Amino acid sequence: MKEELGFAGKFAHAFIGSKLTPLIIAASILLGVGAVLMLPREEEPQIIVPMIDIFVQMPGAPAKEVEERVTRPMEQLLWEIPGVEYIYSTSSPGYAMAIVRFKVGEDEEKSIVRLNQKMFANFDLIPPGASQPLIKPRSIDDVPILALTFSSDHYDHFMLRRIVAQVYDQIKQVVDVSEVKIIGGSAGRSG
Repeated sequence: MKEELGFAGKFAHAFIGSKLTPLIIAASILLGVGAVLMLPREEEPQIIVPMIDIFVQMPGAPAKEVEERVTRPMEQLLWEIPGVEYIYSTSSPGYAMAIVRFKVGEDEEKSIVRLNQKMFANFDLIPPGASQPLIKPRSIDDVPILALTFSSDHYDHFMLRRIVAQVYDQIKQVVDVSEVKIIGGSAGRSG
């Protein structure tokens, strides 16, 4: 007993067997690419999402102590700032880091000023042994567009770092590249 196909089944069956299907797919892809390339910049506005990194060092302190004495009190202060949407924090041995993200569309300069005012007004709350906070604003444009990871079973850390340094030099020479960083690896031989 053969089941009767409905409208959608008949439509799909017609496309599966048609020689025009690849042409329609290719034309759709080309139209999509053309639309993206021809779209005026005004129709694709920059999204403003103010984000600020805050670093506090507390040399010699274990992560638990850093969390209790630095990270939690700092988070409480940061939540008092108008426009804050998220706070991501990390406590590690010897330092704390918090990333404060404001709501989409918040004025970037006003957000930075409010955060700086809040932090400077509460310097007296910094526990003994902790450094003053290092505040580094960043924008959506600071998000890396390319991250390369190098590893090898054949080269040691020093040799691999030298290869990465050569790649670094080549990438720095590319026009319109704003920033290149090497993170990790051994900078020299230990002896």
